[in-house]
Amino acid sequence: MSRRRRKVLPKEPVRCEIETLSHDGRGIARQDGKTQFVDGALPGETVMAKVVSSRSKFDELRTEQVLEAAPDRQTPPCEFADLCGGCSLQHMSGDAQIQFKENTLREHFAHFGGIEPEEWVEPLRSESSLGYRRKARLGVRYVKARESVLVGFREKRNSFLTDIDRCVVLDPRIGERVLPLRNMLHDLEAYSRIAQVEVACGDDVAVMVFRNMDELSAGDREKLIAFGQAHDLHIYLQPKGPDTVHRIWPESAGRDDERLSYRLEEFDLTMRFHPMDFTQVNAGINRAMVHRAVEWLDVEPEERVLDLFCGLGNFTLPLARKGAQVVGVEGDEAMVVRGQENAELNGLDNVAFHGTDLHGDFTGQGWAKEGFDKILIDPPRSGAEEICKYLTAFGARKIVYVSCNPATLARDAGVMVRNGYRLVRAGVMDMFPHTTHVESIALFERDSG
Repeated sequence: MSRRRRKVLPKEPVRCEIETLSHDGRGIARQDGKTQFVDGALPGETVMAKVVSSRSKFDELRTEQVLEAAPDRQTPPCEFADLCGGCSLQHMSGDAQIQFKENTLREHFAHFGGIEPEEWVEPLRSESSLGYRRKARLGVRYVKARESVLVGFREKRNSFLTDIDRCVVLDPRIGERVLPLRNMLHDLEAYSRIAQVEVACGDDVAVMVFRNMDELSAGDREKLIAFGQAHDLHIYLQPKGPDTVHRIWPESAGRDDERLSYRLEEFDLTMRFHPMDFTQVNAGINRAMVHRAVEWLDVEPEERVLDLFCGLGNFTLPLARKGAQVVGVEGDEAMVVRGQENAELNGLDNVAFHGTDLHGDFTGQGWAKEGFDKILIDPPRSGAEEICKYLTAFGARKIVYVSCNPATLARDAGVMVRNGYRLVRAGVMDMFPHTTHVESIALFERDSG
């Protein structure tokens, strides 16, 4: 049996007339009836692009030269933007990025739900599109041919790590330390046995968690500690699974001591979290998002409120500050504990956290039987289609849905509308500037007609 021959790709760049953008931020052109997806190109541009992959129905290309630039084109703020897969829209102006995300949400509402909000609200935008990212996973790879260690994100559309020495979108406490981090890792005895570095930042503390595949020598531990001391970073190790993460600098006084924190000043709240917990990556947008969600729900002191997929209480506790009885529900038991810790820390006794499987019908749970006046839901990318089918059982007048995936929001919005709710307003939030990630928020109200 003969092997299929790999298609020979053109060696010379081809001319592309860009018509529009795909949802993953690539320019779309057409040639001889075949679709071309062009990295680094914008609508209205004429570019010369190199074919990097060819299939029966489409080609994938990478922009080599811009012959006619669109008005929305800008010089990327990062020198590695053309290669690094951490960002995909740095060549597009901030206003155009927001418009792209709004259009993506509009198209998904039309395609999946066949609906449109009664009101489109102003986007929530970052104070700065740089230095915003407080959480990330950095890959680490030893390149034998170069006798060097690479640290960073994967290149666009392949598994190679980008050769970077800084990152302008990461919190500067991390992003400005990529080169010294690389140098330190190269000097370790275990230089080829560190798989990745998780980074997490609170308001006052920045953390690096090293995934060490082998037990480290005393000398390597000392080098990691010295790196933390020199750069004012807390250093953690993860020898196996997530439950093995532990701090080695500063010396830990126990698991309860291994916490970072951020403030929600509007609600006089301090939120503590473990470096491996899920938290929003963009502190400024998170504050604005919480404000908008609480404002839209308009909770009264006598009302019961349900917060689904509540995590460590990012929305739950601000809602509780409004005097309502609030129930936070989460599938991850560790986050239930974190929510309880944060309620106690902030002196709130009108809130309760429960661990529940959120993939099934939980309307029969004891905490659910009294119903709720208002509901907030912040599901993962897979959305909450099944949950939306029986939310009407709670009798809530208002539901705020916070989404990290416009496709599942639109799908679930269709379910909500079919079950007696109106989509009153919606808008996007620029949680991840320079990327195609679309974060959004929507308000549903029970149809009284």
